[in-house]
Amino acid sequence: MDKKIVTRILGFALIAVLLSGCIGNNGSGVRFQYTNEADDIIELVLWSIATENDAFHQSYLRAIAAFEEANPGVRIRFETFDNESYKTKIRLAVATNELPDIFFVWGGGFSRPFVESGKVLALDGFYAYYAEQLPRMVLENVIFDELLYGSVMTIPISVTFYNRSIFAQYGLEVPTTWEEFIKVCQVLIENDISPMGTSGKDLWVLAMMFDGLALKSVGAERLRQVLLKEEGSFTEEEFLEAALKFRELVEMGVFYERAHALSNDEASARFYDGEVAMFTTGSWMVGSIQTDADNPSDFGAFPIPVINGENAGLMDFMGGASDALMVSAGSEHPELAAQATFELTRSISKYAYLDGAAVPAWRIDFDDGEISPLGKQIVAYVTNATSLTLWFDIMLEAEHANSYLALLNELFIGTVSPEEFVTKMADALVVGE
Repeated sequence: MDKKIVTRILGFALIAVLLSGCIGNNGSGVRFQYTNEADDIIELVLWSIATENDAFHQSYLRAIAAFEEANPGVRIRFETFDNESYKTKIRLAVATNELPDIFFVWGGGFSRPFVESGKVLALDGFYAYYAEQLPRMVLENVIFDELLYGSVMTIPISVTFYNRSIFAQYGLEVPTTWEEFIKVCQVLIENDISPMGTSGKDLWVLAMMFDGLALKSVGAERLRQVLLKEEGSFTEEEFLEAALKFRELVEMGVFYERAHALSNDEASARFYDGEVAMFTTGSWMVGSIQTDADNPSDFGAFPIPVINGENAGLMDFMGGASDALMVSAGSEHPELAAQATFELTRSISKYAYLDGAAVPAWRIDFDDGEISPLGKQIVAYVTNATSLTLWFDIMLEAEHANSYLALLNELFIGTVSPEEFVTKMADALVVGE
């Protein structure tokens, strides 16, 4: 299985099965137990982007604690890095043979070069023990040339979060079409409310919006074909329409006025504080809303509205099971690191869901009675999704992903027109062929 299947119309009724599955464990949530016959403690180093401000941070800590408790001879040194700097760090670590034992990675095109370099350990020999808990279909973004190279944790999607109180104050309804969305933005602007928060400093946040607009204009299958260079061109009318819509938002003043200078954390804080009415990002924001917003019940979510109903539907989403842990082929303890990878991702899957940060990719046994209504709403979206399409900067390999983010920034600040944007993107995608 290769990267051509990154996008697929899935029977997401499976997710409902995943959430109701019951798998026995030893009480700590850890099934594997390592016996260390030596007196020395074995340390495994784990890299991740789950910094202290990240919605997944506590999930990692709880998973690590559970694993260490079940395996007294093992310690995990947990090191975290912010999203953008990590992308550079992990690529450099692969190039210089300085990978840690276990490392976070995005599946699809982002991680393919790491696998092809021979620096990542294939995990097929360890997977059989977990196959009933982690269906192979969920792992398709970390399978290359029919071999498994990672274990996934969750199934995130992009949605637009909104402030219910602001919407209620101005009599606004959740939009489902582009025309309805523009009307919502116009009402907010007329009342001196910034409609949309985003980060122009962390460009992956800005890309969440454009990716979604492109999906709802072009459609999942065509989007995949063009980005993976199977057929078609980025200059096609539907891609241009997405670029025009994106630029329309900028020119209307939809985005927070200082968005170009804000980091993701800064931009998100303004949304939680009620300075902006909406924020398009990954479903992991649910967890941050529970911890960072004064009134979490004030927040809701809706799918990115449809631009072209002939090509896309409301329940088509950007996202998928791509957040993964991989193991360095150069680890001094490859078998232990491989087992830890499965155990950790299983526990993170559980705890992230209980924290309201994600939909689990694993079949796990837990009581979800305290999950927030917003968290359950995200689960319903994933369960009923008609397609999942990996985000551009994950589906594309590094060279093309960097070109995309740079060009999107230019489109945002106005140094290229929508027409120039799609032409330059089309040219960028053929570089290296």
